[in-house]
Amino acid sequence: MVEVQRLAAQAVVSVLEGRSLDAALAEAWRRQPDPRDRPAIQDLVYGTLRFLSRFEALLDLLLDRPLEDARLRALLLVALYQLERTRAAPHAVVDHAVRTAAALKLASAKGLVNAVLRNFLRRRAQLEARVQRAESARYCHPQWWIDKLRSQYPARYAAVLEADNEHPPLALRVNARRASRAGYLDLLARHGIAAEACGDAGVLLGKPLPAERIPGLAEGLVSVQDAAAQLAAPLLDARDGMRVLDACAAPGGKATHILELAAVDLTALDSDGTRLERVRSNLARLGLEARVARGDARAPREWWDGKPYDRILADVPCSASGIVRRHPDIKWLRRATDLAQFARAQGNMLDALWQTLASGGKLLYATCSVFQEENSGQIAGFLERHRDAARLSLPALDDNNGLPAGQLLPDGRHDGFFYALLEKS
Repeated sequence: MVEVQRLAAQAVVSVLEGRSLDAALAEAWRRQPDPRDRPAIQDLVYGTLRFLSRFEALLDLLLDRPLEDARLRALLLVALYQLERTRAAPHAVVDHAVRTAAALKLASAKGLVNAVLRNFLRRRAQLEARVQRAESARYCHPQWWIDKLRSQYPARYAAVLEADNEHPPLALRVNARRASRAGYLDLLARHGIAAEACGDAGVLLGKPLPAERIPGLAEGLVSVQDAAAQLAAPLLDARDGMRVLDACAAPGGKATHILELAAVDLTALDSDGTRLERVRSNLARLGLEARVARGDARAPREWWDGKPYDRILADVPCSASGIVRRHPDIKWLRRATDLAQFARAQGNMLDALWQTLASGGKLLYATCSVFQEENSGQIAGFLERHRDAARLSLPALDDNNGLPAGQLLPDGRHDGFFYALLEKS
């Protein structure tokens, strides 16, 4: 456990210094190649980051003065997560944290670690009541994020913030070219795995499972894909023989879904060559074919052959504010000023891709964001700039319980997403 705590604390430090959680964990795996420790390390890092502002507020109440050593602070944050949110024996957590301080060459801090954690256990109820008074600690989000959601979704912001701190659901998409959903549900039942149908081709598992334990995943019967993300391909309405572009395709979930639904001439485009390898891998696993190309969707001259597309999926880079329960580092790495930067890039991408769409063609704009600057506001601005564009109705999403058309908020069944279907006259 000492090694697990040590690597978890180092990963937390890495994220707080500005690295992504994926990069921080990749570094942890290089330092500790034993895969048996990975689930425990990952749980500590995800949990600490998910409730970071709460543990920071608790730690500030427990300290007489700020800690200068980032590793020591991260170790105490990880230990507080274990004490408050896991079933680990408190005495073992404290003992391991003291030993981890020594392993981090912080031997002089062993007494401080012991005192702080035991003080938390003695005063736990009082401290927890005090931190509840601050919204950032209560909701475990930056204050600017809370304020923006409250402004945009006054009746729902608290539910969104709470959903962000839950463990995400695990949904699968059945490959219609290799299996039926009914048949796959029977397969899961034979393996003793509880599941239910969701959407057109989805399956929602009762409990998340590691990839290696999902029947038929390696054989291409299913793909892991959130239920909200599974809406993209049906909404795009691609039909046999059409020329289709997935403009930001990696890792390939939506591109492969399009190919499962229709025999189209599909180009999977992405600017990241490394992530395009995942597109190729997913195509091979599912037994599908597409043209895979590296290029910037904002610069069609670099990759477009001049032949218009009948359908374009523009799943654009965004704040990812709708999937923070899967990537809790996003809450702490994003800044309020980032939204304007994302919106400008999204607008530029939409304008560029519109040039490549055939008359009468359709473009599906998608984000995994809940912020209106990137969603309904972005589409309103686009329609002002392009008089040859019309927004089409999406019956499944437009009657959306008072939410902006096309907006999905995270809940127990799916992530936060936004869709807008545009037709070129």
